[in-house]
Amino acid sequence: MHNSNYELNSYTIPYYYYPWYDIYHMYNQQYTPRQDYPEVDPSLFKKSAESFRGLLNEASGMLYNLSQDEKLAHDVMMAAQKNELDEVKKLLESTDISSRVDVDYNPDGITMKMSSQVEGTDCCHLKMDLRW
Repeated sequence: MHNSNYELNSYTIPYYYYPWYDIYHMYNQQYTPRQDYPEVDPSLFKKSAESFRGLLNEASGMLYNLSQDEKLAHDVMMAAQKNELDEVKKLLESTDISSRVDVDYNPDGITMKMSSQVEGTDCCHLKMDLRW
């Protein structure tokens, strides 16, 4: 037998229950306006994706050359060991990449960050960390 004073939402509530959740939920549904979002325009997103595909293609070519050309890999490592940043960049750019490449290296490996722009805005970044 249920006491009707304790029934809420068709289940039995003990005497110490105070319906805070129900009040809060009811209040928010009635008085919180729904936020309207602007219509989405995927054109820049699509252009960024296409630009990033270009970065991936260039990176793939550069990595292929580094993995297949023993002299190139050796020269990049030697230039880095001598702390000749401009020479390292020149060697990497000799793999026919047109995107900007930022290079950082240490005794453990090299980090290459490629980036591109769409409509004059920096949109796409690709970071590669390789050990040596």
